[in-house]
Amino acid sequence: MSIKDKLSRLPNSPGVYFFKNENDKIIYIGKAKILKNRVRSYFSGKSGKDPKTLVMIRHIVDVDWMVVRDEVEALLTEVNMIKEHRPRYNVLMKDDKTFPYLQITNESYPRIEVIRLKNLTKDGHTYFGPFTDGKRLRQVMRVIHKIFPLRTCSYLIDDAYIAENRGQICLDYHINRCEGPCEGIVSQKDYNKMISRILDFLKGKNTEIQSFIHSKMEDASQNKEFESAAHYRDQLLTIREFTKRQKKISQDFKNQDVVATSQENTVAMGVVMRIRNGHLIGREKFPIKIHPTDNETLVLSQFLMQYYSTTSDIPKEIIIEKDTEDVHKIESWLTQEKGNRVHIVIPQIGEKQKLAKMCRRNSDLLLKELVIRKTRQKELVPKMVAQLQEDLGLNVPPRRIEAFDNSNIQGAHPVAGMVCFVDGKPRKSEYRKFNIKTVEGIDDFASMKEVVFRRYKRVLDEKTTLPDLIVIDGGKGQLSSAKHALDDLGLEFIPIIGLAKKLEEVFKPNISEPQNIAKTSPGLFLLRQIRDEVHRYAITFHRRKRGKAMTKSQFEDIPGIGPKRLKVLWEKFDSVEAIQNASIEEIIEKTGFPLQIAKVLVTTGTQRHRENN
Repeated sequence: MSIKDKLSRLPNSPGVYFFKNENDKIIYIGKAKILKNRVRSYFSGKSGKDPKTLVMIRHIVDVDWMVVRDEVEALLTEVNMIKEHRPRYNVLMKDDKTFPYLQITNESYPRIEVIRLKNLTKDGHTYFGPFTDGKRLRQVMRVIHKIFPLRTCSYLIDDAYIAENRGQICLDYHINRCEGPCEGIVSQKDYNKMISRILDFLKGKNTEIQSFIHSKMEDASQNKEFESAAHYRDQLLTIREFTKRQKKISQDFKNQDVVATSQENTVAMGVVMRIRNGHLIGREKFPIKIHPTDNETLVLSQFLMQYYSTTSDIPKEIIIEKDTEDVHKIESWLTQEKGNRVHIVIPQIGEKQKLAKMCRRNSDLLLKELVIRKTRQKELVPKMVAQLQEDLGLNVPPRRIEAFDNSNIQGAHPVAGMVCFVDGKPRKSEYRKFNIKTVEGIDDFASMKEVVFRRYKRVLDEKTTLPDLIVIDGGKGQLSSAKHALDDLGLEFIPIIGLAKKLEEVFKPNISEPQNIAKTSPGLFLLRQIRDEVHRYAITFHRRKRGKAMTKSQFEDIPGIGPKRLKVLWEKFDSVEAIQNASIEEIIEKTGFPLQIAKVLVTTGTQRHRENN
């Protein structure tokens, strides 16, 4: 169905829409109060559209959508879908690693652990986070264990465990770091009272905890339990010292978050200052990937949605510096999530405005640090790349290297692969596969020339980045053919080398002798790594193509097996052997084929297996 037909079918309902490219990959996700109006607006002319949107529209080949009940549900669905698919043209909170959280386990005698989560789920455990300051997280954990006698073992402690393990109490109990729940020395009720105090501590309610510990110290002192009194005194000193570091920055005792974003070109920085009972208990920073034309209100709106979808610690009040898109929808969504009213405040005067400006200054400074660090990384040439420049006598460091290799078996199913390394590291998103189109029979030289010509003809047409160095996996013949292709395109200025397979000799065009490179050189090590990777990539592609061809040749003549069913068969089974070894029931279950076709597939596979053996 064409996009035009799909646009005519769009409903007048709230929902989420998905734009896809020619590879059926989602490139943008958006929400709409009325899907028909919103989606059609993208295709209604160029006036008023920013450059990013115009570029995106050129890549849209398909549109899908999902109808939801209301705008708030559309917002939540959009956030979850963006986190899952990470579309190219959306604002994205950096997700190159999972976030650390504090987890209080849902057990009879809970534990507190630092764990990493990509997605926060409602699984019965209690979570605090995400934390972006690892040093502060470790400090919080140390303070918790110093104040509270919390168990550190991972046993599932219940009545049966306590009865079975009498007399096996660990060292932590004897040094007053645990109250011995595994021995039943502390009741479940008393232990969970301690967990409640830990929850208060993590929420910033330190005054109540200090009062409790102080009363315990006084009681112990009056009862002449001086060792216990000294222990409580140490706990009190620890919590007071920790509280001193939590700067009091608000006279308001509400739980508040102050949120701000700053942006420059394609990067932005989101900052969340967590204020509990007037004290700043944490400041988290989150790099954000944006497009240069994304405005500040869009970036802030997307950051608010993506951040609060990763945390269960939602305060009563969120302070932002300026109005943003969907602020009322976000407010409604957070109110539903928290179960209590959440206010998003945009202060114009007073203490809250000062907090908003302070948060914005933090995000500005952190963004500058990020930009400087990225600039330095771009300027810093890795040691292996610098050494390779010296080894090959290149004018510039080969920061971007592209390598090619052919693969075939006696001329059958010829293919080639290209890998890309940037600053000595593979960039798999820029790997490319090639089916040989113009060469008949076995001719590695002609195949290499075809592939190199096709690759850089397209690079020139699309005005994308040319490499600093081209590596050919092969000897003088393949190198010469690749060089001719570059010359035909007017790219003779790009350095190109060949790496012979057997002796690992490096050749340059028009020089008969190999280059004199030390076998221990980091530059040669990088070339070996690139050569091995392009060989692996090309041969994997060849095996897959050969396997598909074998499947086609064996099963295409079966009545009822057309191109569509053949495609399904290959998607559900990795190889011909897998089909041969499958039962009739397994084939029906995986493919949905009729019983008769499944029977014929099994019979055909068995016969071919006997013939081959």
